[in-house]
Amino acid sequence: MKEIKISDIKGIKIGHAQNLTGGSGCTAIICESGATAGVDVRGGGPASRETELLKPINMVQQIHCVMLSGGSAYGLEAGDGAMQYLEEKGIGFDVGVGVVPIVCGASLFDLVVGDAKCRPDKAMGYEACQNAGTVDVAEGNVGAGTGASIGKYFGVDRMMKSGLGTYTLQLGDVQCGAIVAVNALGDVFDYDTKEMLGGLLTEDKSALANTAAAMYEEIGKDRNVFSGNTTIGCIITNAKLDKSQCTKLAGIAHNGFAHAIHPVHTSADGDSIFVVSTGEVEVNPDALGALAVEVMARAINSAVKHAEPAYGLKAHSDFVK
Repeated sequence: MKEIKISDIKGIKIGHAQNLTGGSGCTAIICESGATAGVDVRGGGPASRETELLKPINMVQQIHCVMLSGGSAYGLEAGDGAMQYLEEKGIGFDVGVGVVPIVCGASLFDLVVGDAKCRPDKAMGYEACQNAGTVDVAEGNVGAGTGASIGKYFGVDRMMKSGLGTYTLQLGDVQCGAIVAVNALGDVFDYDTKEMLGGLLTEDKSALANTAAAMYEEIGKDRNVFSGNTTIGCIITNAKLDKSQCTKLAGIAHNGFAHAIHPVHTSADGDSIFVVSTGEVEVNPDALGALAVEVMARAINSAVKHAEPAYGLKAHSDFVK
């Protein structure tokens, strides 16, 4: 088993676009030849696009793009930019009189970071598609992770900067990668050491606190927790999977969230994982599931480690000696 770049998976192009001043952005995952896909949406506050058609019982068998974005529900407009970009290239579901690109997506809430009026729009989504495949996939304060933050149980004052991360492994001929924008209510922990990497800060912001411990102290209190959360990501693989298997794999990959984020899947999160499969290599689905859990957890770790202090928020690097 070896670590590779997520851009090494053939048939997939990934591009970012962002407004660093405004504090939001989007990430396009393009499958020009089409890819089988699935999704698993958890938590109580999702913002999503075209997830219903990914159900195995529905007609469309392949998609052409997953758009991850900031901007809350406003950011779903970035998917329109992907629609335009793909249509111009003649890529999409053939409807006789033209093509309809199948663009799925999810958005996270970053309106409290930077400028609340800065939201990914059609133009930014188009730009992300233009950038796809042109350079290595950057991590940290880029794309959908531009305005991401973690540790928000006590609101904006004690949260930390997070970002976007990737991690990819190859086992034999099977490649499995994860890309994720980490915007959780909870804290993030190292996959190997279980050490806390970032999240809730102490009142004086001089050290890391612990969200679960804070929740336990208030277990009898009905706190209106900060609702600006949601971690969104995608598992990308060259394995041969049908829609049912992609959907199942998306559910299994949420265990990667559970390994790296605690608490996770709260009522104030809209956590969503997509799966896209290019269908090139035979695979043992259970082994692939274990691999997907690991790469997702490690991608979450990478997102926090690559994040830089911004918008008045501290980052992991501020606490590394």
